Amino acid sequence: MRIGLISDTHSYLDPAVFTYFEACDEIWHAGDFGDMAVIEELRAFKPLRGVYGNIDDKPIRLEYPENLRFNCEGVDVWMTHIGGYPGKYNPLVRAEIQKNPPKLFICGHSHILKVQFDPKLGLLHLNPGAAGKQGWHQVRTLMRFDVNGDKIENLEVIELNPRY
Repeated sequence: MRIGLISDTHSYLDPAVFTYFEACDEIWHAGDFGDMAVIEELRAFKPLRGVYGNIDDKPIRLEYPENLRFNCEGVDVWMTHIGGYPGKYNPLVRAEIQKNPPKLFICGHSHILKVQFDPKLGLLHLNPGAAGKQGWHQVRTLMRFDVNGDKIENLEVIELNPRY
């Protein structure tokens, strides 16, 4: 499975996303869609999995959960918007992650792109940064990767044009 990972679009979906995610089987959105138009465009393009973020309104929260745990090929995936990072996980998910760690933990919110292995829990933490124009980030980013059986391979960081 080829996955396109995006977060923090904040109601702006760069047209380049469709080019970068053309060869992807699914798109995963780690919250702060901004509005239903972003969801509708992505869903019309590829199968979409996602979680709501702190700026998302009631219609989005009715459509997507706060936490999404699922299996992709042989990989246990947990996606949430405000998740923290290794050593500083959000208290709302920390206990469950420690008790039953996923293989892949994905979050957004910080607008900081991060790829970090947590050796204590044996999980890979991914935050694709922010793809939208709202926020303090200077570079808008996405990720692509493959899930091949129980392996996460060929991870790519994609930089979009500057947000201004």
